[in-house]
Amino acid sequence: MSIALSARLAEAGIMLPEAAAPAANYVPYVQIGDMLHVSGQLPGVPGALITGRLGEDLDLVAGAAAAKACALNLLGQVKAACGGDIDRLVRVVKITGFVNSTPDFADQPKVINGASDFLVEALGDAGRHARSAVGVSALPFGVAVEIEGLFQIR
Repeated sequence: MSIALSARLAEAGIMLPEAAAPAANYVPYVQIGDMLHVSGQLPGVPGALITGRLGEDLDLVAGAAAAKACALNLLGQVKAACGGDIDRLVRVVKITGFVNSTPDFADQPKVINGASDFLVEALGDAGRHARSAVGVSALPFGVAVEIEGLFQIR
């Protein structure tokens, strides 16, 4: 029998953040059957967001750290959607990462690796997923990265 996700996270010293409230007229997640669609999550918490543009203000290391922070917030939303029971998470299906970057910056996939690597490290095979990494000219509040996700839950 495999180790429960909650125990795996605890062993790794990973504390999931409280789910952030929506910043506008939308919901943080929608469940359809066993699929959970989580709205785009920003890196950090209000008042302490990771801001800047890749290729101008931030390097790859800072961008990957921002992506990891988004992934943590995604899992916080999954936990909230599951009534506080992260063990209901079956797997990460797909993430879509948006990277605030200059027109000549072409390493968006390397930035989103920060989220992908963290999800696999934290969740094992349940964290392996499909994904897209897209460069954009601006994001809300000037953040460096925003990531949305699709999850399978019990």
